Amino acid sequence: MKASLTVMKESVAAGMNPDTRSVSGLTGGDAYKMQQAVDAKRNICGKVFGNALAKGLAVSETNACMGRIVAAPTAGSCGIIPATLLTIAEDRDIDDDSLTMGLITASGIGMVIANKATLAGAEGGCQAECGAASAMAAAAITEICGGTPQMAAHACAIAIKNILGLVCDPVAGLVEIPCIKRNAMGAANALTAAELALAGIASAIPADEAILAMKKVGDTMSPALRETADGGLAATPTGIKLHKQVFGK
Repeated sequence: MKASLTVMKESVAAGMNPDTRSVSGLTGGDAYKMQQAVDAKRNICGKVFGNALAKGLAVSETNACMGRIVAAPTAGSCGIIPATLLTIAEDRDIDDDSLTMGLITASGIGMVIANKATLAGAEGGCQAECGAASAMAAAAITEICGGTPQMAAHACAIAIKNILGLVCDPVAGLVEIPCIKRNAMGAANALTAAELALAGIASAIPADEAILAMKKVGDTMSPALRETADGGLAATPTGIKLHKQVFGK
């Protein structure tokens, strides 16, 4: 876990390069733009929120550029856990040992989701990737900020409820559009869920039931919305145009 934490930090740093561009040419440089806005105090939701968005974009852009990341729980959702944990650590001066324990908590949540539902976009849509990552991150944040195990479970459930039904529709079949920006969204979702749980707000639906609901939703999802790039944003006129731009007619 400590080794994974080190790679997470490195992937954030690599993705902040303003000249970062993916092989496809479709993405890159957005993490730098977001961080510049935060540093200049131009973002609307404060430093913690802005930094989390920037880090989520950074790790995802590192992935799109074939850089080294931790697929936690998947490559498509790799930015959410490092974005949230590292941002909270900076804001609250949390040490690496505590972050490592947070990663262990996140992995426990991830194992339950993997065994009771799925972590694969091809099986359950993006709710299974960015949704699982958000739930894992929310539980970890809650723990490292002093929450109880019960609060961590509520954070997990809230995060899943907020993202239930999200489809997997990668433009041109690449883990770039809309995946990178969904990592920023997933980080925001994790922060929201943890914030609510730490305030003592409970999920009316328990975590176990929320996870099973996610599986059932994924099972009923059309194959066109499960990583095939046959539906959703991938099937829009612009999505098709971008596919042709990358791969030709």
